[in-house]
Amino acid sequence: MKVPFIDLSLQHKALREQALDALAATYDAIRFCLGKDVTDFERNFSVTLGYPRALGMNSGTSPLHVASLCGGFGPGDEVIVPPFTFISSAWGISYAGATPKFSDIEEGTFNLDPEKLEEAITPKTKGIVVVHLFGQPARMDEIMAIARKHNLFVVEDCAQAAGARYKGTPVGVIGDAGTFSFYPTKNLGGCGEGGAFVSRRADVFEKARLLRVHGSARRYHHDMVGFNFRMDGFQGAMLNVKLPHLASWNARRQAIARRYIAGIKSADVILPQAVDYGASVYHQFTIRHPRRDALREHLAKCEIGTDLIYPVALHQQACYAHLGCKPGSLPVAEKACATCVSLPIFPELTDAQVGHVIESVNAF
Repeated sequence: MKVPFIDLSLQHKALREQALDALAATYDAIRFCLGKDVTDFERNFSVTLGYPRALGMNSGTSPLHVASLCGGFGPGDEVIVPPFTFISSAWGISYAGATPKFSDIEEGTFNLDPEKLEEAITPKTKGIVVVHLFGQPARMDEIMAIARKHNLFVVEDCAQAAGARYKGTPVGVIGDAGTFSFYPTKNLGGCGEGGAFVSRRADVFEKARLLRVHGSARRYHHDMVGFNFRMDGFQGAMLNVKLPHLASWNARRQAIARRYIAGIKSADVILPQAVDYGASVYHQFTIRHPRRDALREHLAKCEIGTDLIYPVALHQQACYAHLGCKPGSLPVAEKACATCVSLPIFPELTDAQVGHVIESVNAF
């Protein structure tokens, strides 16, 4: 039985008629840059997920850039970020001219370890980028207590966590700014690039609104140096079609994860940790195994797709070699890179396919 790591065609095929109708309406109305479709999505996203307001943007990286500028990050500043995440989590820091300062992660959740966070703070520290990795909320109470103690601006990277909540609060508005990605593979994905910015702070949100569109509140009047980070109308239209399904898609991911957790019995497999402060929306189901590469080869022979997310930690990337982080300096993240493998988890997986994955992992 074949089990792809991900198959976007199944979701898009089911929504094809509705999606094409929405795109045609956008096309006919010439709503290409921001406009009604994006405004509708911003409202729908806020209402559906519980945000006071949202800004649609052109990618998941752009709101991270904007959040760094809203935090006042700049040359001479350090901003703490986990090393086990996608590179965009650090890009906003670098784009603003600040320096990423990597702090290690928890073994169980892959998120920033609050117990190690304070050790990374120096007089140069200006902020923290918290990543809710793989859809699992980070330990925000402890992180925010440390941030407030040191007067640090907190950015929540929610790229993989649309719909996730921490103790009942949607991730993204616990800190000072929250960012999302709608890359096609995400739990809520568009037909191309897209992202969003949220904040409970009116001052932060208004600055982000200006930065998104050339620093301009009025046409041809520019209050600050801004960017062209507008969401296009087609992405807004597509996301409006998909958003009503997000809750059921996340619920299906959670159901698949429960089956994996209950069914995978291999003694060498370390499963994702379940926490009591917030349920993961399982953008990925990532396990650890000391013979990860051999397990992948075995699963490939069973016609099961897997992926390595992420095989190289940020502090070991060539672009950040100048920061001088030595091998072994962030051991939990480095161990995760060497032992993690992600199993298929997307809403359209059948129960039979899930069963085949479980049986195949256990047979290794």
